[in-house]
Amino acid sequence: MLNFRHQILTSALLLAALLTASATDVAAQQPKRTTEDFELGKATEILANIMREFEMGYVDRVDAGRMLEYAAEGMVRATDPYSEYLSEEDMEQFEILTTGRYGGVGSLIRKRGDYVLFAQPYKGSPSDLAGIKVGDKILAIDGHDAYKMDVSEVSKRLKGQPETAVEVVIERSYTGAVDTLNITRRHITIPSVSYAGIIRDGIGYISHNDFIEGSYNEVRAALERLMASDSLRGLILDYRSNGGGLVQEAIDIASLFLPRGERVVSIMGRDSSSLRDFSTEHLPLATELPIVMLVSSSSASASEILAGALQDTDRGVIMGQRTFGKGLVQGTRHVGYNSFLKYTTAKYYIPSGRCIQAVNYASRDEDGSVRSVPDSLISEFSTRGGRKVYDGGGIVPDVKIEPEYVSRFALTLYAMGYMENWADEYMRKHHSEPIDIRTFAISDSDYADFTAYIAEQDVPYESNTRHALNALEKAVEEDLYGEELGAALDALRSLVKDDKVSNMETYSREIREAMNGYIVMRYAYNEGAVEHSVVHDSTVDQAVELLLNGEEYRRILREQDLSMH
Repeated sequence: MLNFRHQILTSALLLAALLTASATDVAAQQPKRTTEDFELGKATEILANIMREFEMGYVDRVDAGRMLEYAAEGMVRATDPYSEYLSEEDMEQFEILTTGRYGGVGSLIRKRGDYVLFAQPYKGSPSDLAGIKVGDKILAIDGHDAYKMDVSEVSKRLKGQPETAVEVVIERSYTGAVDTLNITRRHITIPSVSYAGIIRDGIGYISHNDFIEGSYNEVRAALERLMASDSLRGLILDYRSNGGGLVQEAIDIASLFLPRGERVVSIMGRDSSSLRDFSTEHLPLATELPIVMLVSSSSASASEILAGALQDTDRGVIMGQRTFGKGLVQGTRHVGYNSFLKYTTAKYYIPSGRCIQAVNYASRDEDGSVRSVPDSLISEFSTRGGRKVYDGGGIVPDVKIEPEYVSRFALTLYAMGYMENWADEYMRKHHSEPIDIRTFAISDSDYADFTAYIAEQDVPYESNTRHALNALEKAVEEDLYGEELGAALDALRSLVKDDKVSNMETYSREIREAMNGYIVMRYAYNEGAVEHSVVHDSTVDQAVELLLNGEEYRRILREQDLSMH
């Protein structure tokens, strides 16, 4: 009896045979058989033959399933970065990404040392209701010792069917006490709107993280809460770093601000016969409310559809940096054995008719690399009011804001987990002290304590200046200029102060603000951290000022053309 691997190979060979036979039949009936059909049949037969030869003749046993995954990865790599083969094991994570729902206890987790910690219990989740706090250490799950478990294994054990129980033994971060908790898993829905509120002077603010099932309902509910305030004068929609998601959610969110029946996006596949228009279907809530939408270089896909719809209809001002430029739409198809192919099926076009895709993956250099759309191929379009806009590279904002500088040193502290570790230590001392979410700031003595902590840690960081100086020193030695330039290099080296303690002083502003956010999150969840950051956000301040300046806001929407980049 054939084993499972042989069954797979037999199926592949049978498919190749059927395709070849089908190709022969079609060729007999249609002499003008296309080259594409022939190439597909040939490629399928070759692939099956390669797998058979490895299975039958390779020196060691091979795993047909693993070989298939590698082959699939190679095929999708020849298309674009958004196409991928999803095995049965991958589908669970894919469904979480698209729906935002899963069965579990509702918390982010992270590794520290030999144990996994609770990093962020979601407000109102089973873990939150069980009294779990950020930093609590997971000692055991359902009787299984969690010592040296990795994050993926802990996550798998915590997840499960809703209404089932999981026993978790934890060590309390604040007190060191060991508790055994029986937690009932629930349907966990990851919030799409992280914060909504009135910032100041009647200006509302909504921070939207992703486009998953239910995003429209969350944004609508947030807008309704803001509109319940008679003082609402304008709205900031924050889509910075929102990487997109479900297109329909973007269309529905646009319907909050555009008239019913307004075309938001058109989608077209390989030829014009596949063209489909998508328009707003819901009754709008706020067609006259002034809007500023914040975007960044990592705002992509559905975020760009929403931004493009507001910009092309002159409905709102776009502020920030040029967006990512993803004008491609993906679909999923079942390919057998509970596996799926996610692949690009179409390009989308926003109301002006432009496609903002920045990279043409169909045109590659000889080495396989791709390039951005050159200026010579960028076309000019018009908004509804006649303002000039362009395709070929994301959404260019009406008001450009330079991104805030974030040092690699601060990013290194974050990536190494040092910021979160110290925030846990801070909470052990101060967890019972009340704070003001918007104004909280660690003290100078707190920062000195954090600096002392970092001084004892291994921080693998080298500044750009130090890196360049090392390269210069090597070049000087290779060119035999050491004697002439040695003193000058020594002088330069003495001026570069990029040790850990010096960097803690140089980048203290951004490090302090990051630490403030981590600590506020421990008091008031992610919602509180976002509210805190908004108060200190210079881009949000500029958006508020523009909304309060009605004349300038209207001038931009009435007459300001956009640049090409």
